[in-house]
Amino acid sequence: MVVPFAPAGPSDVVARLLSEAMRSALGQPVVVENAAGAGGSIGMGRVARAAPDGYTVGLGAWNTGVVNGAMYNLNYDVVNDFEPVILLPATPLFIGTKAAVPAKDLRELVAWLKVNQDHASIGTSGIGTSPHVAAVMFQNLAGSNAQIVHYKGGAPALQDLLGGQIDIVINQTTLFLPHLAAGKVKVFAVLDKNRLAQAPDVPTVDEAGMPGFYLSSWNGLWAPKGTPRDVVAKLNAAVVAALNNPELRRKFSDLGQVIPPPEQLTSAFFGSYHKAEYDKWLPVIKAAGIKPQ
Repeated sequence: MVVPFAPAGPSDVVARLLSEAMRSALGQPVVVENAAGAGGSIGMGRVARAAPDGYTVGLGAWNTGVVNGAMYNLNYDVVNDFEPVILLPATPLFIGTKAAVPAKDLRELVAWLKVNQDHASIGTSGIGTSPHVAAVMFQNLAGSNAQIVHYKGGAPALQDLLGGQIDIVINQTTLFLPHLAAGKVKVFAVLDKNRLAQAPDVPTVDEAGMPGFYLSSWNGLWAPKGTPRDVVAKLNAAVVAALNNPELRRKFSDLGQVIPPPEQLTSAFFGSYHKAEYDKWLPVIKAAGIKPQ
């Protein structure tokens, strides 16, 4: 199982939890190999070129399956050069601010941002990440030109939010949860159709006034193009069995990860979902001129 990111990151954690749980279903160990670089395109390129025999799969994410197709000049197609195996647990994003921002809800935040856009700032996890694309989309929806500030990850962006150096961060829910209960940050919405079980008082974007602004850092499992259907089905069944394990489900929940419902755990659904996400976000990324640096 190739993970196109460094060890200990969110996708790597998902891979290591799954690989152990898949062992019994497949009757053999699943070895996780990290192949980081170029936003994950190096590792996924390796998967695209691997033999389509079911012995090499890639655990990629939203940015490898969507953003990289717009940002990089790749020697493979992020949609068409893989066989979709299954959609994996995802982490939705929160729209959050430092505690000193006076807004009480998302509509008031948008109004405040329009008045203060000349000196307001939005922190991201880096160029081309889901928080970056979310920040661009948020600006479009809010009609704002606030400054976007890039950090080398979500943790340093949140630290500056807690310290009051920046005003807004749109990032994974897991970053916010420890500080939300303590009142150190304000959270105005989750970018999902459903409220997060770990923060049931936070409204969805539909409820908060930005309907349809859905974005989560989802993960997925792909096999090389041409992998036989029965092999893909066996891999899919192994993951489904793993995700039905109560202990593994608890671990994902503790991490703030949302497991897809049963009807979304088919290879056909994942293929259509991936294509829809690519078609939805590609124009936003290109219009914003997001390029690797």
